[in-house]
Amino acid sequence: MIRPAGHADLQAIAEVYLEARQAAVPAMPPPVHTVEEIRAHIGGWDLTAKQVWLAEVAADVVGFAALSADWLDDLYLRPEYAGQGIGSAILDLVKAQRPAGFSLWVFESNEPARRFYRRHGLIELDHTDGHDNEEHAPDVRMAWPGHDPLGFMRAQIDDVDTDLAHVLARRFALTAAIQPLKPISGHAGRDPAREREIALRMAHLTGLPVEGLQQIVHAVIVESLTAYETGHVRNT
Repeated sequence: MIRPAGHADLQAIAEVYLEARQAAVPAMPPPVHTVEEIRAHIGGWDLTAKQVWLAEVAADVVGFAALSADWLDDLYLRPEYAGQGIGSAILDLVKAQRPAGFSLWVFESNEPARRFYRRHGLIELDHTDGHDNEEHAPDVRMAWPGHDPLGFMRAQIDDVDTDLAHVLARRFALTAAIQPLKPISGHAGRDPAREREIALRMAHLTGLPVEGLQQIVHAVIVESLTAYETGHVRNT
C-alpha cells in the first residue's frame, strides 16, 4: 500500500533512508551527517511544506518519496525490497502528483538510480561538480517533463535564458569597468591569446567544442566593447 505519511511515520522513514544510503555506498557517497542528526532532521519535517508518501508491505514501511514544489527530494527503498516494482509504483504516484513535471538530483556515480530514472522516462539535464551539495560529489539533475514535454522544456529554456541575461549584464559591466585599467582600451586593446584561454577554460568546464565557444566569446567581447565605446554600458 502507498499512502500519505503522517508525523508518526517519520522515524520509520528515517530508518528506511539510513538503510538505503548505507547499502548504496559506494554508488552514493556516505552521508556527511551522523545517524542521530539524520533521524532528528527527518523527524522534524514540516508536512505542510513537504509532501511525503510511503510504501508499506504488511504494515512495515519499506519505501518513501518526499516532494517539495516541483522537486522530488527523496525516493528510497529498503535494500531487500529493491527490484520488486515498489520503486516504480512510488515514482508513478509522484508523476500523478506532479503532472506538469518535476526535477531531482542524483549523484553522478549512482548509475543504478540513473538507469532506473531513465527507464521511467526521466532525462538528464544538468551535470555539476558537486560544489553545492553537502557531499561535494558530482551530481546530475534529471527531470520528468510531464504531460506537456515541449512546454516543460521551453520553461526550462526560459529559466536558463533569464540566468544568461543576468550573466551577460555582469560580463558587459565588468568589461566596461576594466577598460580604464588597460594600456589600450576598447576594441583596439583586445587580447586574442586571452580570449583563446577563456574559450579553452569554458570548454574544459562544459565539454563543449572549443571552436564554437570561441565564437561565442568573440561575439560577447565584441558586443560588450561596442556597448562600452558607445556609452551603453557605463564604467561604475
